[in-house]
Amino acid sequence: MNWESWLLSGFLATLVLSTLLSLSQGIGLTRMNIPYLLGTMVTPDRQRAKLYGFVIHILNGWLFSILYVLIFESRHLASWWFGMLIGVAQALFVLTVGMTLMPSLHPRMASEQHGPSASRQLEPPGFMALNYGFRTPLSVFVAHAAYGAILGSFYRLSSGR
Repeated sequence: MNWESWLLSGFLATLVLSTLLSLSQGIGLTRMNIPYLLGTMVTPDRQRAKLYGFVIHILNGWLFSILYVLIFESRHLASWWFGMLIGVAQALFVLTVGMTLMPSLHPRMASEQHGPSASRQLEPPGFMALNYGFRTPLSVFVAHAAYGAILGSFYRLSSGR
């Protein structure tokens, strides 16, 4: 594994992913704010949640890029299109499995199966995160495809092969 290349390409891809997801929320494609959702998992303070969630999202994206790099190395292939394919697969997993599990993992999120409670709770994303807008899956697929394409474009395979 080319550690230097991973550090740089993983960080760059994560910044682009975070920017695209934030942009899609800002222009009204989705109501989903992943850093906010992550941050409210660790603090009830809604202002601090934004900062904590952003840091968690950057670290998660950076660490998750290791999986991409391991796939690139095992296949001896790192290209924009191969990275994009992995990104689309990751987006599908996030939208179908991750978003469905979110209410089970999140201490401040309502459940699809229970009615309202006296405490303020976040809306569950639902299948494919469609509760946050019907264009949410589109923004998630585009952002993850770009993430994978950047990783595949900028990561340099280790020369030991």
